[in-house]
Amino acid sequence: MQTEKGQSIEDASMQMIEDEIGTHDYNEKEWPIVRRIIHSTADFDFAGKNKLIFHKDAIESGMNALRNGCSIVVDVNGVIGGMNKQNPKDFGNNILCNISNPEIMELAKKEGKTRSQVSMRAAKSDIDGGVVAIGNAPTALLEVIQMVKEGIVKPALIIGIPVGFICAAESKEELSKLSEAPFITNLGRKGGSSSASAIINAIFKLIRTESSS
Repeated sequence: MQTEKGQSIEDASMQMIEDEIGTHDYNEKEWPIVRRIIHSTADFDFAGKNKLIFHKDAIESGMNALRNGCSIVVDVNGVIGGMNKQNPKDFGNNILCNISNPEIMELAKKEGKTRSQVSMRAAKSDIDGGVVAIGNAPTALLEVIQMVKEGIVKPALIIGIPVGFICAAESKEELSKLSEAPFITNLGRKGGSSSASAIINAIFKLIRTESSS
């Protein structure tokens, strides 16, 4: 629970973002998500050259799934670290990260794949109908995209915002072309765990705001 002092600091930060950005092309549900990423990264490029791309059904699908207690599958524990833990507690969402599982590590070595690839494939039952949040591993994102194309899973929402130089931008470009599942992604190399968790936090905030109105 946010303290009064903490809330006042957050409110002031959000107002500074509003003042610095000014006009933008995001709608009333997209903008709180973009603003939350900027708040968590202090990087205004997410409203500009590294802008967010929203599938037309992304926000509603993600809200409905999270509201109904879907699983949240992440690529690294850093995404979990940035999430508001009260949200999954209140809505009954199971959070899953297999990256450090010894069995996953062994299978990755055996198959000549990354741990991220194998961990996504192992979580297929939770991914199907769930929310996937990838902030670090492009190979995890590409694996999820492949699973969707194979018809193995149909996530309610893919949050694909991996950071990096090797295949990060390319994996997000591939996601932006996906027609079989809703997604939120961005352009370029920027992204990361804090951005992925910020998107989840922002969607939960939209759910709470909608419920209280």
